[in-house]
Amino acid sequence: QVQLVESGGGLVQAGGSLRLSCADSGRTFSSRATGWFRQAPGKEREFVAGISWSYGSTYYADSVKGRFTISRDNAKNTVYLQMNSLKPEDTAVYYCAAPNARGVGVPRKAYQYDYWGQGTQVTVSS
Repeated sequence: QVQLVESGGGLVQAGGSLRLSCADSGRTFSSRATGWFRQAPGKEREFVAGISWSYGSTYYADSVKGRFTISRDNAKNTVYLQMNSLKPEDTAVYYCAAPNARGVGVPRKAYQYDYWGQGTQVTVSS
């Protein structure tokens, strides 16, 4: 059964850091890429970062490049998003997701993902 659970969100001041975790209790990540998305009120869900299964290749949205780092621990079935130098515009609900298909690279669009966590709120105060 697919089950992705995010944790690590919270309230932080601008310039601070948070680390989000996405745990896969259903072994969803096996041979699949994983993506982090975020959605702010009144805005569409947007791609933040993604990582491939096999080589750990990483991809980032321009808005977070150099500040966020995605990584995975396959033995723990967990994907992380380290967020540094946070800005108020990073405030959103953050979701991890995985596509149903294996070996498709790292999709960048939300519709390409089939499995989603429940989301975790990140709030950055100015």
